[in-house]
Amino acid sequence: MLVAKRTKPQALTLLGKSETRLPASPAEARLETFPNPARRNYRIRFETADFTSLCPVTGQVDFAQITIEYVPAKICIESKSLKFYLASYRNERAFNETVTNRILDDFVRACDPRYASVTAEFSARGGIALTVRAEFPDR
Repeated sequence: MLVAKRTKPQALTLLGKSETRLPASPAEARLETFPNPARRNYRIRFETADFTSLCPVTGQVDFAQITIEYVPAKICIESKSLKFYLASYRNERAFNETVTNRILDDFVRACDPRYASVTAEFSARGGIALTVRAEFPDR
């Protein structure tokens, strides 16, 4: 995963460009950032209900709702780059636990937040739904 730390909003490369293609994998995706506009602690919450990845054994699609909450430090994540990053998992074969923890690791690497959590609510398969929550720093 490429991390694009930016200090100026005009340096964002994905925002406002409809011709931008989705990355083929999380390793090719980039999480872009911009300076935190506030000094106080506040929470930012991203939610998406259309996340997909692939089961590493069967190749079947796993559907999930992903919620990311964080308290930014010096920089914030730009939402379109996050959308593209999450979409890059559509062909990724990995266990749900691996996916959730990788999203958190990449997110923390990109913006070094004061706090972050990723909650992945995977749809039921075989009658069992699975929710994975990972936090930074570890509690």
